[in-house]
Amino acid sequence: MLKIVPDPPHHSLEDTLIQATEYAMCAQAVTHQAIQIQPKSPATALLLASMHELETLRSALESALVQVQFLMAPQTQH
Repeated sequence: MLKIVPDPPHHSLEDTLIQATEYAMCAQAVTHQAIQIQPKSPATALLLASMHELETLRSALESALVQVQFLMAPQTQH
């Protein structure tokens, strides 16, 4: 019998971190664009705070990605 809904693809932790970083970058770009469109909006302070939080999130994701890549890299023994 055929499945109606296929199983979701299995992603590695590295793939998930890369995808999450890309989503954070897109959200940051959207927030930046919203500020550019209406810089004097009452919501500008909230958008600036969101941009700051997204930048912090992106940095944390990039740091986690580097750590995962380091752990997955073949280790040379001396």
